[in-house]
Amino acid sequence: MKKFLMFVASLFTAMTINGCGGDDGYYGDDLITLYLVDEYGYSYGNVPYLCDSMTRWGATQNNGEFSFYSGENCTFDFYGFNGNYGDSTSDIVRIVDYYDNGKGGIGYTCNSFGVGNTYYPDGSFDYNANDECEFYL
Repeated sequence: MKKFLMFVASLFTAMTINGCGGDDGYYGDDLITLYLVDEYGYSYGNVPYLCDSMTRWGATQNNGEFSFYSGENCTFDFYGFNGNYGDSTSDIVRIVDYYDNGKGGIGYTCNSFGVGNTYYPDGSFDYNANDECEFYL
């Protein structure tokens, strides 16, 4: 019985420390969730990003998901990406919603590319290799 109680106490402690070990995908009514995907709809996971309300850099989920508050600016680090401006080996990046609808018209600035807006209807944008881009969401 003592071993069983120790096991239960250990399990309870582990669940408390790691927040029950999971993410139910619900972020509340105030957060907006979008996704980074390629031209075929495959996700870009583990892309570092930082939004105004964040205290440290995060990364997109495996499904390309990132969340932010309306009106925030979010910076994405595309280090390791080939870019898509004037290059035949492009890494097309699109910003889409849950239904894969492109989010055109989002203003952004990239360190080496410059200023632009995401394109209608697919949510893609121009950037250079290894660029860092800030989006005005």
